[in-house]
Amino acid sequence: MRRPLNRPKGADSAVLWDLLTFEHLMTNQVIHIIYWSGLALIALGAFGTIGAAVGVAIRDPFPFGLLLAIPVVVGGLLVMGALVLLWRSFCEFYVAIFKISEDLAVLRADVEAERERTLQS
Repeated sequence: MRRPLNRPKGADSAVLWDLLTFEHLMTNQVIHIIYWSGLALIALGAFGTIGAAVGVAIRDPFPFGLLLAIPVVVGGLLVMGALVLLWRSFCEFYVAIFKISEDLAVLRADVEAERERTLQS
């Protein structure tokens, strides 16, 4: 079993140590930024779909442009809704994987502490 690395003393070196090693994971903070960035891109796609449908409705003659624009808007918004759900599940999957990793690290520390107590007894 791998021995834990020796952490340096001091507040400034502890932050740097956490950045350089994988003893403490920063994924919870980073995944929030990635999640909101992905939602912003999906929203831009939704606005682009609505803009394209309005452009088609304006450019083509009245009945044909409108008949083509309505399904484009409805279909585009349904696709964007599906993308939001997929993006959310993708991000939750990664959060769950990293939570499992943190839980395993805690369990390993508990087992090692229990082993030390039984050896000392």
